[in-house]
Amino acid sequence: MIKKIFAALFLVIVLNYTVKSQNFNTAKLDSFFSALTTHNKNMGSLAISSNGIVVYQKAIGYSQVNGEAKTAATIKTKYRIGSISKMFTAVMVFQLIEEGKLSLKTTLATWYPQLPNAAKITISEMLDHRSGLHNFTNDTLYASYETKPQSEDAMISIMEKQKPDFEPDTKADYSNTNFVLLGYIVEKITGKPYNEELKKRIASKIGLTDTYYGGKINPTNNEAYSYSYQGQWKQEPETDMSIPGGAGAIVSTPTDLVKFIEALFGGKLISQNSLNQMKTMKDNYGMAMFEMPFDEKKSYAHSGAIDSFSSMLAYFPEEKLAISYISNGVVYSTDDVINAALSIYFNKPFSIPEFKTITLKTTDLDKYLGNYKSTQLPLKITVIKNNTTLIVHATGHRPMALEAVGDDKFSDAQAALTIQFDPGIGEFTVFQGGKTYLFTKIK
Repeated sequence: MIKKIFAALFLVIVLNYTVKSQNFNTAKLDSFFSALTTHNKNMGSLAISSNGIVVYQKAIGYSQVNGEAKTAATIKTKYRIGSISKMFTAVMVFQLIEEGKLSLKTTLATWYPQLPNAAKITISEMLDHRSGLHNFTNDTLYASYETKPQSEDAMISIMEKQKPDFEPDTKADYSNTNFVLLGYIVEKITGKPYNEELKKRIASKIGLTDTYYGGKINPTNNEAYSYSYQGQWKQEPETDMSIPGGAGAIVSTPTDLVKFIEALFGGKLISQNSLNQMKTMKDNYGMAMFEMPFDEKKSYAHSGAIDSFSSMLAYFPEEKLAISYISNGVVYSTDDVINAALSIYFNKPFSIPEFKTITLKTTDLDKYLGNYKSTQLPLKITVIKNNTTLIVHATGHRPMALEAVGDDKFSDAQAALTIQFDPGIGEFTVFQGGKTYLFTKIK
C-alpha cells in the first residue's frame, strides 16, 4: 500500500513538472521556425528540456541539399557541434583529476616540453584559456591544411612554431590550441583514443546514443552537411576532424546535448566541487563554459562554430532548464534563434520577424568590388560578387557570402559581423564583437 501511495505521489510530481514546463506558447515557437524556413533564414534543430523532460523539439531545413534533391532534417539528424566539444573534454579531464591521474597544477611540459612556456602552463590555465598559447586556427596557414588529415605530431609541430600571445595566467584569450592539447593528454593518460574515452566516460554512461567523435560526413548515417546561403543553399567544405580533436570534433544532436548538460549539473559525470571549478569565471571565462544571461536569469553555456555549423548549449540552474540549438545553415544568427526560443518559453515580449527581403541587381554590387586593406588588421579583403550575392574573401580565410540588410550595409550572421560600405570614398567599416575596423580600397 505504501509503495502504491509513493508511486502515485511520484507520478503527480512528474506530471506537475511536465505541465509547468510545457506551459508556454509552442504554437508561436512553431510559427517562428516556419518563418525561418519560408525565408531561407536558417536550417537546424532545437531541443528544450525542463526538469529532465524534453518539452520541445524542432528540426527545420535540410541535412543534405544536392540540386533539387533535398533530405529534410529531423530531430534525429546529427550535426558537428564545434567548440561545445570543449565541455566534453573538460569533463573527461576532471574525471581524470578525480581519479588521481592528473591535477590542475600539472604542467604542459609533462607531455610537451617543446611547446612555448610549457613548464609554466598548467592544466588549469589551459581549461580557462589563460595559457597564452596562440590559437592555431587564427593563422593564415590554417586555411591551407584544415581539410586535410593531420597527425598529432604534425599538429604539435605547428603549435611549437607559434609564439605565445601572453605570459601564462596574466589574462584570458580564447584558444583552440588549449583543448586540442587537452584531448591529446586524455589519450596519453588513458592509453586509449579520444573517441573510446568519450564513449566510455560520457556517452555510454548517460545514454547519449547520437554523440561521438566525428569523421567525414556520412549522410547515410543521418549526418548533416553545412551550407551557406547565396540565393540557394551552397554546401561548404569539411574540416578534417583529425584537426579540432578535443576542441571541436564531436557530432551530436540538440536532444543529446541537453541530456549531457543536465547530467553534468546533476552530478552524474563529475563531482560538485569539479563543477564549481568549471563554473568559476575569470575574465569572463570559466573552464569550458561561460555565463549567458537572459534578462534576470543566468545560464552556463558554450557555443560552437565549425565549417558553416553553428551551435549553442545552455543550462539555467535555477529554472532547471536546458536548451540547445545546432544549425547547418545560418542567415538569422544562432544567438537570435536562442533568444527567440527563450523569449517565447518564458513568455517574454517577442515579435516574429517579417524578414523583408532587400532585392539587389547584380550591377548594384559593382560599386563595392575591389581589394581593401586596414591599418588595424594584418590582412587584405577582396570583395567580389556571385550574381546578386556580395562575397568578401579575407586573406587566409574562406570566402564569406553576405546578406544585404540596409543601405550599403551587409552582414554575416554566423560570424556576427556587419559591414557598412561608403562607396563614395572607397571604404567600409567592419562591426564585430563590439569592435570596429576600417578598410580602405587599394587603388
